[in-house]
Amino acid sequence: MLIDFHTHLFPDKIAARAIEALENGIINTHGKLLLKPQTDGTLAGLIKSMDECGVDMSIVMPIATSPPQHTTINRFAKEITDNKRIISFGSVHPRQEDWEETLEYIAADGLKGIKMHPEFQTFFVDEPIVEKIVKKCEELGLWVLFHSGEDYGYKPPFHCTPEKLRNLIDRTGCKNIIAAHFGSFSMWDDVDKYLIGTDIYMDTSMIYGFLDKEKCRDMLLRHGADKFLFGSDNPWQSPKDSYEYLLSLDLTDEDLELIEHKNAERVLGI
Repeated sequence: MLIDFHTHLFPDKIAARAIEALENGIINTHGKLLLKPQTDGTLAGLIKSMDECGVDMSIVMPIATSPPQHTTINRFAKEITDNKRIISFGSVHPRQEDWEETLEYIAADGLKGIKMHPEFQTFFVDEPIVEKIVKKCEELGLWVLFHSGEDYGYKPPFHCTPEKLRNLIDRTGCKNIIAAHFGSFSMWDDVDKYLIGTDIYMDTSMIYGFLDKEKCRDMLLRHGADKFLFGSDNPWQSPKDSYEYLLSLDLTDEDLELIEHKNAERVLGI
């Protein structure tokens, strides 16, 4: 059983434009396309990729990039969730006035959590409003997955660093936080300094080709395999490449099973 805890897709009618806009963001920032999409950004494209790569279930992470967008984002999340192969999180924007009501709707609809992206949504992860959102999510039984660390479509300063995540953890005391990209993409020395050993969950998305294997294995074992979720960030990396990287870490079968699916099943209550 393999559960990919970090994937993305878009409604069919906007998928091509959304992928193009994300590609242009990378090109405008770096002068070239550093990541090539592995799917066309549609639900059918994701499922095709899952079949090709041996993924049994994918967790979709949508982002409300503006305050009014949460309504359509969360409606679509509910529509695509079948609890067999696809489960979608919802999203809120920290600048929307009715964020608390939206979280209650998300929980009532049976979604398992929300995705927040400090770069796309322009907030710092240790702002007071984010503390309130995380606490409310914990009350409602919702998980909060943050994009953390650098983002190829943006320039520094970045809004979710390991130090700021640690501030959020310490101030809230909440245990419903998941940090994408092994705690913070391309900031792994600070992940080691501020996050290893805390109660935070991390996913393994976007570490293939970026994070040294020995460093990855050492940090993973010290943090605990029971707090990691396999993820690829599909379409930005192939689940096949991400999974082969995980297998190359020479983990025990027990630890592999935790990361492959058991932790995700516990987190999602499935």
